Amino acid sequence: MDKNMVVSVNPHIYASQTTQTIMRDVLIALFPAVIASIVFFGIKALLVEVVCVAVAVLCEWAFEKITHRPVTITDLSAAVTGLLLALNLPVDIPLWQAVFGAFVAIIVVKQFFGGIGQNFANPAITARVIMLVAFSGTMTAWTIPAFTDVTSSATPLAVLSGAEGQLPTLGQMFLGARGGSMGETSCLALLLGGIYLVYRKVITWHTPVAFIATVLVCTALLGQQPLYQVMAGGLFIGAIFMATDYTTSPPTPAGKLIFGLGCGLITVLIRVWGNYPEGVSFSILLMNILNPYICEWTKTKPFGGVQA
Repeated sequence: MDKNMVVSVNPHIYASQTTQTIMRDVLIALFPAVIASIVFFGIKALLVEVVCVAVAVLCEWAFEKITHRPVTITDLSAAVTGLLLALNLPVDIPLWQAVFGAFVAIIVVKQFFGGIGQNFANPAITARVIMLVAFSGTMTAWTIPAFTDVTSSATPLAVLSGAEGQLPTLGQMFLGARGGSMGETSCLALLLGGIYLVYRKVITWHTPVAFIATVLVCTALLGQQPLYQVMAGGLFIGAIFMATDYTTSPPTPAGKLIFGLGCGLITVLIRVWGNYPEGVSFSILLMNILNPYICEWTKTKPFGGVQA
């Protein structure tokens, strides 16, 4: 036998994409949302983003060093988690709470379950939900965007749910001149990032389109101002950047559609009948838990294989 022969398990097909290149593309796709957050909420938005990314990377490096695991910070997944968490926070969040959130995302949700590829739920989403429960006051204290004529700090979802305030125009909603988490307000910036990810084949259209379309159709049927419902809250950032997480969402087109449909239905249920005006984070977390079952229901049969 040739001593130079390499024996390994499948797959044997080479692909140019690696974890690092995928995460790099996600960071590039998030860049328009980062710019929009600074434009609308000022330089403090950049400070929160830098702190979250730095703490996420530091936590991953320190945990892997302490547990004698290979250090994986160069794959950029920790940086993506930190940035996604930051973009889901209010700009005036106390920095120590942002540090806590990054710690929970990386250590508790990601590393305790074995690291990248083994976490049961999206780390950024899970950390945000925990922060909503632990710090409900600061996590729902919204700042009026700079350079706008918006006069109410209430989010559009809060106004739609009955809070005092005036809804922004649809144009303001699309551009980002409204209250909310600093990275979720600009639908334009998030849409540009989503188009880039689809072009780079990092994600497919199935989950985002199913998620957003479900919210649009259901809120239209319920008479809940569907255009505002689609552009309000964290629907775009959740549908494009977090519901499409490789580890916690189905790999098949049918599974992705079911996942997006489930996220949309749960979001509408919470927004219309729940105590929280927003339901995107909770819906993605719940569907993450159901993901193994969706994968089992929608798994494909290998070519030439026997149906299980």
